Amino acid sequence: MRARMLESGGFWRALFSVLAGLLLAALLMKASGYDVGAALSALWSGATGIAPGPSRGPNQIPIGIGAWKAHLDKFVLAQSLARATPLIWAGLSVALALRGGLFNIGAQGQLIVGALAAAVVGMLGKGSEAGGDVTGGWPPWLHVPLTLLTGAAAGAVWGAIPGWLKARRGVHEVLSTILLNYIAADIASYLVTHGLKDPNSHSMAPQTGLMAASAWLTPAVPGSNLTVGLLLAVTAAALVAFLLQRTALGYEIRAVGLGQAAAEATGIPAVRTLVVTMGLAGALAGLAGAVEVMGVHHRYVPGVAATYGFDGIAVALLGGLTGSGTVASGLFFGLLASGASGMQRSTDVPDAITVIVQAVVILVIGVRYLRKRALPPLVAAVLDTDERREEDADRI
Repeated sequence: MRARMLESGGFWRALFSVLAGLLLAALLMKASGYDVGAALSALWSGATGIAPGPSRGPNQIPIGIGAWKAHLDKFVLAQSLARATPLIWAGLSVALALRGGLFNIGAQGQLIVGALAAAVVGMLGKGSEAGGDVTGGWPPWLHVPLTLLTGAAAGAVWGAIPGWLKARRGVHEVLSTILLNYIAADIASYLVTHGLKDPNSHSMAPQTGLMAASAWLTPAVPGSNLTVGLLLAVTAAALVAFLLQRTALGYEIRAVGLGQAAAEATGIPAVRTLVVTMGLAGALAGLAGAVEVMGVHHRYVPGVAATYGFDGIAVALLGGLTGSGTVASGLFFGLLASGASGMQRSTDVPDAITVIVQAVVILVIGVRYLRKRALPPLVAAVLDTDERREEDADRI
């Protein structure tokens, strides 16, 4: 019962933070002379694809009641969900690490190495090239899982490095993951500029060759970036929740997160748990990169990671470090980003206004952690020890 009450309280806190962010954004737009009603309406339409007026074209589905006519644009909604997909992956990566007492700021670098590794494996087994499309020589049922697993493995290795440094050398994971972000970006930049650069590209932009079509993820809506990657992310969230709450490894991760010394005193191998936790977190971020290159770019290009790894911190915090919460949070931020682009096109309101919403959400969520002093440095700002301990006690 206590766990359900905590989850309910977390929901209301998250909802309050979102409303506070939107309210501040509306006040700023009003003070800047923008039409707030038109801006919010454009934000909603750009995020959900729901807009007033009759449907036009095959991608628009008529909806409405009586004289009120509206339509749902499947393409717009698909693009919003596509924006949310890497955020969910990155949020899960950060959330899993935080449940183990580790602050994974390295999801950005893990995403980069996962994307690069997936792009390289995706280029293997090519058949013939015609009309700009590469026909894969390998069957999709083999090539797609292999590419995904490669991205996950690369991210896991990159995540396990700071885990090992933390466990064996006492190097704080915040420091090591930040540095590894730069190393990953620079290595990827060097490789796509030299050894892995597409020899057939007429552009000077550094990028790998086009992946074989057998490694592509088919768009759910023609022309959109939405693929099965979203379904995989939701499935991964359920698996992470099951891992943490229903397995021995999950118990060890939560125990180490609540106190490494106490966990070791009870016989839990804290060193191994730290490395495994960061490895799993890295695998989730690596899958984010793999899904991006397989479903959107079909090759590794600079900027494929955008800021997803860092945005994952906000996603995890708003989601309360839970699987279902992270999915909902990732969808919110994805729809918000997509809606902001539509709002800027329709009303000239800068899409940077959504950054304000995101910042307010983080501040409101973080305020309640200011009184906590029992956690290790930097983690205390994102984990509530008392609530987590009671929640775990109820569930074990």
